[in-house]
Amino acid sequence: MDAVRVALLREVLAGTEWLQTTRRFAGALRTSVERYGGGLLLVGTERYEPWHLAAHLDDEAAWSGLPELSPTLVRHRVPPGSPAHLSVGLGRLEAARRGETLLVVAEDRPGEGLLERVHDARRGGTTVLALDGGPEAGRGSELCGLAHDTLAVPAAAELDLDTVQHLVSAAAGENRLPPRRGRRFRDRLARLADHLTAPPPSRW
Repeated sequence: MDAVRVALLREVLAGTEWLQTTRRFAGALRTSVERYGGGLLLVGTERYEPWHLAAHLDDEAAWSGLPELSPTLVRHRVPPGSPAHLSVGLGRLEAARRGETLLVVAEDRPGEGLLERVHDARRGGTTVLALDGGPEAGRGSELCGLAHDTLAVPAAAELDLDTVQHLVSAAAGENRLPPRRGRRFRDRLARLADHLTAPPPSRW
């Protein structure tokens, strides 16, 4: 997604339920990592790895001054030779503890193995959040039942899961910025465009 489209999307969605919903969910994410300070774990499904969201959250962590927002990407399969920050397997979920936040991003139905690990993490005190774009999103999916907070992106929604992830990651850091007096809408839009066109951090 190019920055012009994102900027225009934010302008079009201003005051709508989608913009409010993504900001609310981003606020829940930010509050969780701020309040508990245990770090953020990010995991997708076996078929969908949210590395792009990981990169944007990492960028937001630096931009907002909230290092806890920088995620640990948990992977179903770790290819040989992967760098250390991309070599965290599902076993990390078994070690999830109280104070940590787990964000699950599902473009399809999560497998039973992942759901069991998420359940165990929640039972151990981890705060579980979910971006649910699977076939049962918004209709009481198993993932929704496990999460403390869910943002559902049904297949018939006006926005797709990728677009929602951009909105959530952008909103996760923006409210950390102090308001600027006299800051015009065009200035805010230009800053957002510059931010979204910047390449992801080199480590991703």
